[in-house]
Amino acid sequence: MVTVGVYGFGGESFLRRLRQADVRLLLDVRQRRGVRGAEYAWANARQLQASLARARIAYEHHRELAPTTELRRIQYAEDDRQGVGKRSRRELAAEYTRLYTTEILDRVDLTPIEVPPVARTPG
Repeated sequence: MVTVGVYGFGGESFLRRLRQADVRLLLDVRQRRGVRGAEYAWANARQLQASLARARIAYEHHRELAPTTELRRIQYAEDDRQGVGKRSRRELAAEYTRLYTTEILDRVDLTPIEVPPVARTPG
């Protein structure tokens, strides 16, 4: 499993990074599946899903894994303390990570999520 955000990427460089990491299934864990600004239009749900399909990467939206508004507020407070914006942050706040794990991940059954098999090319 790898995690990646969309900031700092263009559509093609994002797909290239996914391919380099051998990602076969992208789990979208956003509450709202859109990103503001023309620079990131490629990351809006419909466009992202179409690009992933062309790249043969499966897509699933799992809103139950989305951070809550309160969790996001904790992260934003840490961003303010460090003087960074969400588009430039390099690391999540320890408290955010702890609470995300205990309040979200520990409460969700992840067993139904199936990663597609590796595509084999003939020859």
